Amino acid sequence: MIGDNGNTARFFIGGTWVEPSSTQVFTLVNPSTEDVIGTVPEGKKADIDRAVAAARKAFDGSGWRDLPVAERAQALRRFGEALQRRKAELTQAVSRQNGMPAWLSNLFEGDVAISLLDYYAGLAEQQQMRETRPSQLGRETLVDRVPVGVIAAIVPWNYPVALAMTKIAPALAAGCTLVIKPSPGTVFDSYILAEAVLEAKLPPGVINWVAADREVGAYLVSHQDVDKVAFTGSTAAGRIIARECGQLLRPVTLELGGKSAAIILEDADLDKLAENLPMVSYLNNGQTCFASTRILAPRSRYAEIVDAVASVSAQLNVGDALDAATQIGPMASSAHRDRVEQYIAKGRDEARLVTGGGRPKNMGRGWFVEPTVFADVDNKAVIAQEEIFGPVLAIIPYGDEAEAVRISNDSAFGLGGTVWSRDEAHALDVAARIQTGTIGINGYAPAVGSPFGGVKASGLGRELGPEALSGYWQLKSTYVM
Repeated sequence: MIGDNGNTARFFIGGTWVEPSSTQVFTLVNPSTEDVIGTVPEGKKADIDRAVAAARKAFDGSGWRDLPVAERAQALRRFGEALQRRKAELTQAVSRQNGMPAWLSNLFEGDVAISLLDYYAGLAEQQQMRETRPSQLGRETLVDRVPVGVIAAIVPWNYPVALAMTKIAPALAAGCTLVIKPSPGTVFDSYILAEAVLEAKLPPGVINWVAADREVGAYLVSHQDVDKVAFTGSTAAGRIIARECGQLLRPVTLELGGKSAAIILEDADLDKLAENLPMVSYLNNGQTCFASTRILAPRSRYAEIVDAVASVSAQLNVGDALDAATQIGPMASSAHRDRVEQYIAKGRDEARLVTGGGRPKNMGRGWFVEPTVFADVDNKAVIAQEEIFGPVLAIIPYGDEAEAVRISNDSAFGLGGTVWSRDEAHALDVAARIQTGTIGINGYAPAVGSPFGGVKASGLGRELGPEALSGYWQLKSTYVM
């Protein structure tokens, strides 16, 4: 178990456990029970310096980047096998830290996260690392794929393992090394990842991690020996990182917030909507960036759709994240619950509360919020424009499909979204007009092999698919005369 060997008092740097530079710690609390579950060291700039130095040494001198792709792929698969043996411990650690329902942690933080290592191992093996192209003024040009270098990976608390692995797997497959900064609220999973790294015998320094606050995270972003930044988090933090990377001319991938719309067309199957709504709009207690939290309903069926959404929402099972029957767990922190409740209070002034709006009466402890639905929402309302990141839905009426598309696109964000119709071709036509990086038809599920990311304030670049692997390579042309 985590902490049995005392490693939770250390950082994983250079392939070993090292003492932190200060005695300050982060206290981790189980959001389902409000019980303290442990402490971990709080990283400072000196710890970042040490981690970046280890990653730089591994990139420049370990031979990792120069290994034949097949050997790196074998290492990734060993890493995945080592994680698979720790899957139960890994997924339970996530649920205890951030309140993710156990079934979801098992799926996303376990199966999906681990599968990424095998996927990128196979993808790298198929990639041609050198191409020969004709040259107009010489004999030929050699085009090589060269690893970018040291990656600063900054990971949020909502999907700490899966979102870390969307950076770790392609970066390792490309031959890069990493310094990972997990969120202070979800750190125990990083210890389990580190144990798997050791078992897989990855070269020392290829993966390093330091838990730290935003100020120290900013120091990592601007560190002179970092070659690329990969960040998942809020749009506000992403803008700051983008400005810094722009000033440094440093490559950056930003996967940011969302306020996605579910467009329910007049011929939509409401039984299908009821079946898939928990995954589409309430995934991980509503703490999911691509969640369809704006529900656009035609006026011709508005009352029927409001009743259907409210009925599903009211019946969701709210409970301890570790309970297998739980569909909605707690908010990840007390401060985050306060934030969500402030939006609900605002919503009471802006719209009609249909269901929820408070704390579950049967939950004496834990940072729980009832699944909440507002109707008669104007798309200009705060609850329709700002990312709440909780189990709160806003149902917005529309007249015709042109208005639905306009309302959907009237958002600062563009990450996800859904279109609901019995006519798939019709739904695809509507989906094509939505300004977003991803969209689902009668449901939504990101695919490992397809690019994921947003437009507008939802980010820059793409994760997942071959596109993510390409983002960890540079292209180098050698002209042979």
